Amino acid sequence: MNLDILKECKEAKRIGISGHIRPDGDCVGSVLGLQMYLRKCIPGAEVKVFLEKPADIFREIRGFDEIDTQFPEQEPFDVFFALDSGAERLGEAEKYFRAAKKTINIDHHISNSGSGNLNYIKPEVGSTSELIYDLIDLDKLDRDMAMAIYIGIIHDTGVFQYSNTTPETMEKGAKLIGYGFDFARLIQETFYQKTYVQTQIMGRALMESIRFMDNTCIVSMVDRKTMDFYDVTAKDLEGIVNQLRNIKGISCAIFMYETDVLEYKVSLRSDEKVNVAEVAAYFGGGGHARAAGCTMRGTFHDCVNNLSLHIAEQMDI
Repeated sequence: MNLDILKECKEAKRIGISGHIRPDGDCVGSVLGLQMYLRKCIPGAEVKVFLEKPADIFREIRGFDEIDTQFPEQEPFDVFFALDSGAERLGEAEKYFRAAKKTINIDHHISNSGSGNLNYIKPEVGSTSELIYDLIDLDKLDRDMAMAIYIGIIHDTGVFQYSNTTPETMEKGAKLIGYGFDFARLIQETFYQKTYVQTQIMGRALMESIRFMDNTCIVSMVDRKTMDFYDVTAKDLEGIVNQLRNIKGISCAIFMYETDVLEYKVSLRSDEKVNVAEVAAYFGGGGHARAAGCTMRGTFHDCVNNLSLHIAEQMDI
């Protein structure tokens, strides 16, 4: 289906936007990019963004300081957007989505069957921020909007190196940097740069990793005690699974961190031999063929054994 964002919001006085829990760069870039666009095109409407507190590395994006992270009671919105996820992963913002008069779901995850009255789900596109680029009137694009969308694209394409990068993605990136923001610095500061403690915890995770399945798979886990020792949160663990996947000979990488007693957040990365979206979906999660995640319960060894069964099926091991 084609989606005319401005037509769908034409009569709206109150518009809400949210994205998934533990917001990453694509989530933050897409919601703030859309907020700027709607405010510019529909100046008479109130446009609010609700998210769990994003990482401070995204503070330079216009509108970051206005994000509502408290989720207070609200009158029903005329239109509410769920970006980069289905309604079930909006966290506390799901209540606004369910109560809204019209709901629009824009996403690129293959596991999303669509949660809104209107759904624009394109799994073949590398990021939700790229979808926002496709849906807006480019005559309205400005430097701040371009920067937000660009940050979203680079985070979900690994700075244009993941398999979800297309020639069209590169062309859009080129047009976006033409708006004059310091893209090289943004790549360094939001994607590559780590704090000393983040580097320490990554080193610990790499050092304690275990290869298995004829050394084609690797797993590492950080428990709550270790997170408390280094005084880190989930945001400080980003990038570890990608580093595990970069190890020579690895087809599938698993990184887990403890979220509660016998509960783990699991991140999966793979090459073309394993569709990790299918693996994650079996355990109630989802994502992309090469990058997916889920939440699992049980001991660490039970979780790894259960994941291994489904990975092995695809690898014929």
